[in-house]
Amino acid sequence: MGVFELTNRVIYFKARPKGMPDESNFEIREENLPVLNEGDVLIRSLYLSVDPYMRGRMSDAKSYAEPYKVGEPFKGGIVGKIIESKNDRFQEGQYVEGILNWAEYNVTDGKGVRKINPEWGPVATALHVLGMPGLTGYFGLMYIGQPKEGETVVVSGASGAVGTVVGQIAKLKGCRVVGIAGGDDKCAFLTDELGFDAAINYKTTENLRQALKEVCPNGVDVYFDNVGGAVSDAVMSRINFQSRTIICGQISQYNLEKPELGPRVAGQLLTTSSLMKGFIVSDYAEHNKEAIIQLSQWVREGKIQYRENVVEGFENTVEAFLGLFRGDNIGKQLVKVAEE
Repeated sequence: MGVFELTNRVIYFKARPKGMPDESNFEIREENLPVLNEGDVLIRSLYLSVDPYMRGRMSDAKSYAEPYKVGEPFKGGIVGKIIESKNDRFQEGQYVEGILNWAEYNVTDGKGVRKINPEWGPVATALHVLGMPGLTGYFGLMYIGQPKEGETVVVSGASGAVGTVVGQIAKLKGCRVVGIAGGDDKCAFLTDELGFDAAINYKTTENLRQALKEVCPNGVDVYFDNVGGAVSDAVMSRINFQSRTIICGQISQYNLEKPELGPRVAGQLLTTSSLMKGFIVSDYAEHNKEAIIQLSQWVREGKIQYRENVVEGFENTVEAFLGLFRGDNIGKQLVKVAEE
């Protein structure tokens, strides 16, 4: 049987969610693979990435990325293997990564698809520590946070794919690192395995401001914000003179139908001469090579550890995505579609 006789399962975006998304917002369809034209490649998906930013693209509100279109295939980061190539840039058997349809197979002209060097690490790491989340953590901390030895760095959403990288880089730079996460098991992972100096379970801590005062006795110099909301309000009450706050994500707010009214922080930023800056990873794309080389070196040397929460089976992709908002994952949430 030829590859073009295979049935391809594709996940479509069926409807925009109101509040928390659920399985009714998606639909799995079976389709025939299209014929390859000159310049095309056929990619078999091995791993799919599910990421918090996707929730923002499910809304039609104006943002940094174009919203997903209802009735079209859902897209995300995919690591796959070239099954057939009519493109001189790619050969059969090569591993690649790119933003592609959530599907078992993709046919593409190769634009936006990059080859993966398996010598730098397991291919799945191209979707986290050696991919977009790792780059996000590296650029946000190093280019905006600019951590200095002896400073205190606080990371919210610390047990996720971005937060784990941020905290470990901060430790490599000689900082005191405090993570905020939602679970005792996640906090133990941060301190016992990744070397964070302290961790706070925001779900069971009655007074987050007091807890931060205890673990950050010298205040907060750098805050890497992945969650927003009440957690960030508490951290902002502890910022030092000339502190730097990096706005990377606001996952606590993504499923709210109406935004929360929180403290106004402009006065704190003014009186402490502090910086608060939002960013997206593509802002620093010209430095991608530098970051990947450094991250891969740290991974090979064992200076950066990572954990993957792997959900087996293409049919479980939507459930894996929804699990992000329940806090199911420690480390990077992945879906394994096929064996390497």
